[in-house]
Amino acid sequence: MSVCGDFAVSWRCLVLLSLRLLFLVPAGLPVRSQGDSQSDNKVMDNITVRQGETVFLRCPQGNAVTHTAWLNRSSILYAGEDKWSVDSRVTLVALTQEEFTIKIENVDVPDEGPYICAVQTRSRPRTTSVHIIVQVPPRIVKLSNDIAVNEGSNVTLMCFANGKPEPTISWRRLSPTVQGFASEDEYLEIPAISRHKAGTYECTAANDVSLDVQTLDIIVNYPPSVLEGRDVGVTLGQQGVLQCEAEAEPLAKFEWYRDDKRISNGFDGIEIENTGRLSMLTFFNVSATDYGNYTCVAVNKLGSANTSVVLYEVIEPTSSTLLQGPGAVQDGNSGGPGTHTSACLWLVIVTQLLPKF
Repeated sequence: MSVCGDFAVSWRCLVLLSLRLLFLVPAGLPVRSQGDSQSDNKVMDNITVRQGETVFLRCPQGNAVTHTAWLNRSSILYAGEDKWSVDSRVTLVALTQEEFTIKIENVDVPDEGPYICAVQTRSRPRTTSVHIIVQVPPRIVKLSNDIAVNEGSNVTLMCFANGKPEPTISWRRLSPTVQGFASEDEYLEIPAISRHKAGTYECTAANDVSLDVQTLDIIVNYPPSVLEGRDVGVTLGQQGVLQCEAEAEPLAKFEWYRDDKRISNGFDGIEIENTGRLSMLTFFNVSATDYGNYTCVAVNKLGSANTSVVLYEVIEPTSSTLLQGPGAVQDGNSGGPGTHTSACLWLVIVTQLLPKF
């Protein structure tokens, strides 16, 4: 049975290990006599590693080395081939006359700090120290939610991120057009927001390792504004369509009126179709009573707006008016240029027909 195999003698194991440690690393490490050279204790360059990666700690040895160990602050990781650390990520890579190397896998922020390789020779101890710097990719931990505000409100967006080195924050608007902002702070202030500043906003947290990007949407509510309506001319018995277009957030609901009477969808051969910002009032068979003035009203929770359009009659030209031409008059007894034009037209027709007889 080994010395440390029985609980009853575990205290012996502890004493032996303590003595071995004292022999390996004398109190007050590093121990130096007056004759020691300044080169006995060496400081290596810092090792920069990203979170989650593996780091190798190498320590040069020598023929006169009797004992060696790797320490992290006051804790011993390895004493020769004996592992003192209970961390499964720490393992021995090489222990030869040339080098003493251990590795730490899946490095995390608590692993950052100083590491010392203590070497005991027959004459005196020496140390080699190195400092591990752990870099952490940025991660946005708090971002404002999507919001809906009324036009003219003051808006404050918030974006917090963690990381090493400390990440920088930048903002830009993605839609409807990409637009950068001078603000490089956790907060983005938008005073008296207008409808033109609505859209998708992007927060970027960046450091030397990588970057993290998240987005949010701002909806700006405003009352309807109606585009000026266009009058429509339709021949009796044909189909006619009146249109009404409105910009609003939220989208406007449309109402159509003839004088003071509201028009119902499907009534008397009339159909109302609303699609987003556009409303269409369709007459499938225009009658004489359909001609007149119509009012379109666009409404949402913030207000309303209206416009008027006219459905007027277009008279189709008859065969007689086409024959008489644009200068003809309805009264056949009246004189003037129209009469002369009609006579000239008949003379041309007769002249063309005579050679056929």
